[in-house]
Amino acid sequence: MRVVPIITAMLVLVVLYLFVMERDTLLSWVGVEAAETTGEGTAAAATIAPATEEEAQPFRVVVERFEERDLESAIVLRGRTEASRSVEVRAQTNGLVLSDPRPRGSLVEAGEVLCELDPGTRAAALSEAQARLAGAQATLAEAEINRETATRLAEGGFRAQNSTATADAAVEGARASVEAAQAGVEVAQAELDRLTISAPFGGVLETDSAETGSLMQNGGLCATIYRLDPILLVGFAAETQINRLTMGAPAGAELSNGQRVQGQVTFLARAADPATRTFRVEVTVPNPDLELRDGMSATLLVGADATRGHLVPGSALTIDDEGVLGLRLVDETNHTFFQPVTVLRDAPQGFWVTGLPETADVIVVGQEYVTDGIEVRVSRRGDDADVTGSGE
Repeated sequence: MRVVPIITAMLVLVVLYLFVMERDTLLSWVGVEAAETTGEGTAAAATIAPATEEEAQPFRVVVERFEERDLESAIVLRGRTEASRSVEVRAQTNGLVLSDPRPRGSLVEAGEVLCELDPGTRAAALSEAQARLAGAQATLAEAEINRETATRLAEGGFRAQNSTATADAAVEGARASVEAAQAGVEVAQAELDRLTISAPFGGVLETDSAETGSLMQNGGLCATIYRLDPILLVGFAAETQINRLTMGAPAGAELSNGQRVQGQVTFLARAADPATRTFRVEVTVPNPDLELRDGMSATLLVGADATRGHLVPGSALTIDDEGVLGLRLVDETNHTFFQPVTVLRDAPQGFWVTGLPETADVIVVGQEYVTDGIEVRVSRRGDDADVTGSGE
């Protein structure tokens, strides 16, 4: 019987058992022996020890201090230019146009004739109404004389008392006829006045006035007038912005052609647009040379009530486990805590926010790797030396 193969198999089994089932014990025994026999274990331990101490120290973060200050008191709105007044001048009667047409772009003054219609028989109707009025007035005068005569005769006993009442009734009927005739004269005169269509205010003709010889119907368009001096800059403010705006606030705008203008707020809407949920804001701007045209795109910068906040870099903003936007800060003991904030507006250097203490130590590097209530090692941005926590 061969004993050597059996012994060899047993040794292999023992070695496999030690490597698989007792590996930690075997490695620990080998390490101790190496340290005792070669002296290299001491050097390895010396090498590993500093790394273990480093891992035991608090996590290092970079902190920057921000002070609360006044936010630039201005709100940026997108809008357009708009004529301060506009109207479609229309006819109130029918007739042929007798006046020459005014070309579009012409400047007109208030009261200037735009269209003149053919009077037709309206002048004759006025004469007839005036004659009817004159006859009614003569009848009234005669009735008053008759009443006075009847009154005197009745007082002297030469006529019955009821004759006075009859005379009074005749006078009242004649007076009613006079009033009706006077109304007829006024109607005829108003009809004649409607033949002359004038500009209600000064401005610019946006369309040609009615052509000579054309038939103007009641309600027909004579001309369209725009008043461009002053002109309006119309913007639309969000719900969070409208309460910061006030009447009379200074405002400026840059138009689509690069031109810059200045004015002041003259209207703030009290009701929001149902489609956009924004509020109309009007800024009145002088336009004596009529350089500004209706419908130009504009970017408005409107003065608003002053607001205080902190200007922080956008990279420092973070979100907590509940999805709330905020910043991670450190207290005087270098422990972290989360502070929710509200963004007011953006800026080239970051974001203006509110909700922080007047002086805030904000973690600007490493905020994503820490949680609330842990101690950290603090390095101040801009300092060469670290300001460490009490854990060191």
